[in-house]
Amino acid sequence: MKQPYIWDNYSDQPYPLKDKAYKKIKRRENLTSILKTIIISLFVFPISLIMMPFVKNKKIDTSSFFCLGVDYQREPSETLKLVKELGVKHILIRLKLWEIDTLDNLKEFILNFQDEKITLKIMQDRENVESLELFRNNLELIFSKLGNKVDIYEIGTTINRAKWGFFSVDEYNAFFKTAYDLKEQKHPELKLIGSGVIDFEYHFTAHTLFNFFKYKYDGISALLYVDRRGAPENMQLGFNASDKIALLSTMVWLSPKTKHELYLTEINWPISNTAPYAPTSEKECIDLESYANYMLRYYLLALASQQVDALSWHQLIAPGYGLVDNRDSIKKYPAFKTYKTMIKNLKNAQFLRLDINRQHYIFQCLVDEELLQIHWSLKPTTIHKENNFDVYSKDGEKIEDQTLQIGPSPIYVYIKTKTRT
Repeated sequence: MKQPYIWDNYSDQPYPLKDKAYKKIKRRENLTSILKTIIISLFVFPISLIMMPFVKNKKIDTSSFFCLGVDYQREPSETLKLVKELGVKHILIRLKLWEIDTLDNLKEFILNFQDEKITLKIMQDRENVESLELFRNNLELIFSKLGNKVDIYEIGTTINRAKWGFFSVDEYNAFFKTAYDLKEQKHPELKLIGSGVIDFEYHFTAHTLFNFFKYKYDGISALLYVDRRGAPENMQLGFNASDKIALLSTMVWLSPKTKHELYLTEINWPISNTAPYAPTSEKECIDLESYANYMLRYYLLALASQQVDALSWHQLIAPGYGLVDNRDSIKKYPAFKTYKTMIKNLKNAQFLRLDINRQHYIFQCLVDEELLQIHWSLKPTTIHKENNFDVYSKDGEKIEDQTLQIGPSPIYVYIKTKTRT
């Protein structure tokens, strides 16, 4: 990124903008768009809240629901091995537009994943936002070189943070329209998703979904973080993670600009004692056990919503927030095994229901025609292990105890109807 934008290679994000005068000028230039964002959200929010109960569930393909972010420039050979070990069938790759000269390396990396679905997140810089002709030329290079080797192209990211290059939603709308027009004219077979709002700031999302720009999305992307609020079940402004997903899905359903497809393309929690690699301050960081628990529970809540088509964990190798620490050598965090166990158990699951009773959560699904319950509780509780129960920890370890302790770490309970092999 060019000045005043500086990239932080430790936490994989831009540094906050320090030039206050520059920010002030740009916000003044985009005042009209900012006012539109406020006005649109005042109309969209009440309608969406009223319509939330009427949005029908979708049938989610669990084989592609579980998605994992990977970096084609960071330990590429190890990345390939780790993805295969995890068994994940959907990966998300970031491409920085200011590193367009690495496109051949990206293509070579992608060709290693013949059996995996691929989402490519195209990350903007200010130069491409200000020069849409440059952006179109760069996109033409990407589309021509990668084409349908990529299943989904995510256009732009984190649009509601000035340090990422956008100062208003209208700047993003013009950015996405450039991609949409190129697709319609030369690459109609490609699938483009967008919006890319981070956190629970849906007034920006409303403006991307309800405007007069002539474009359409093939689905909506969001970066629905909850790291500053702790556990995914925690409340923020009266909404927990499940409620946030429901509201976002309703807005997508109501919008005339998009198909009813929702992709959460970035989520994680920052790991304690990993500065400067953690993307937030130590105050928001959590221990490794909580990290694994929160990750699994977030996936389960998102899958239970039956509204999210894919959820991408960000990311595989990243000392401050990933599944693997590569500072000295390749070291798998506990969450790596949790993720692997989740894929093994749920990659072919058919969701049935989610029951919540006094903060005890029971996620129920069918796996190969066998009932699987996943239990966790925000308050310690116990259940009795029946003779037809096969019980495993979140990391796949067999649990033989007759009294099952239910707490923040989910357990898998298979209810046998036949002998398991």
